[in-house]
Amino acid sequence: MQPNKHRHAPPGMKRLGARQDPPWVRVLLTSLAVAVVGVLVVVPVVNVFYQALKPGLSVYWRNLTADPETRHAIMLTLIVAPTAVVANVIFGIAAAWTIARFRFPGRTLLISLIDLPFSVSPVVAGLMLLLIFGMQGVLGPWLREHDIRIVFAVPGLILATMFVTLPFVARELLPVMEALGDEEEVAAVSLGANAWQMFFRVTLPNIKWGLLYGVILCNARAMGEFGAVYVVSGRIERQTYTMPLRVEKLFQDYDNPASFAVASVLTFLALITLVVKVFLERRTHAELAEAAALRQTGE
Repeated sequence: MQPNKHRHAPPGMKRLGARQDPPWVRVLLTSLAVAVVGVLVVVPVVNVFYQALKPGLSVYWRNLTADPETRHAIMLTLIVAPTAVVANVIFGIAAAWTIARFRFPGRTLLISLIDLPFSVSPVVAGLMLLLIFGMQGVLGPWLREHDIRIVFAVPGLILATMFVTLPFVARELLPVMEALGDEEEVAAVSLGANAWQMFFRVTLPNIKWGLLYGVILCNARAMGEFGAVYVVSGRIERQTYTMPLRVEKLFQDYDNPASFAVASVLTFLALITLVVKVFLERRTHAELAEAAALRQTGE
């Protein structure tokens, strides 16, 4: 039996181990990270719930339900946010499909335009809508002649929310669709499926977790939008006040318990969104890894 020649390293060579930072460096960096997250995230979130529940549960519930303006703000938010999310889901699926499946002139420009709301201030977006749909805007005279109200009305709130949440669904679906490829879709078409059958039976089941992930992020951003909605709303009582605007109005009126009560609802929705986001993120990564493994096996 021949000895293993590679069992021992040659003389003069040392085995290289994994480089590790000194313990004090790891402790220091971890402590700094925890301190920053605690001061900027944990303490404000805990304080919101503390201030909201401080007067008692009965007062907390009354602050949310007794005031008709607060009730209207909650209902309006539940109208504006889902409408914007549905519109962005339709656009996001179409945009992701186009970018992932086709190569065409202007593809890079389209991706950049989808990302534009990330780089434009929401206040600027609201001002842009005001200059287009306002009474003194580009389309203002035509809208006034036909008695159509966009800004200072619910349609303006929906458009502003749609703009700031435009990239979320498309940006979540694009890497998923590119990673999955089009082999199954081509096979479905070759077997006689039409476009809708291919979409509902092949494409949609494959992208469902990525789509839900994008919807969750889009909805969270839509419910908490303030800047763009503030500009186009006109801040009309019982007409254009959403929950974030209502929080600001109550705080300016020095009604802190009611302001923190409404803010706690938004914070609670954000925490639920975070939990669902983590779950969907894991499921999406697992499905992408499984799809990649299947493709490698087939090759």
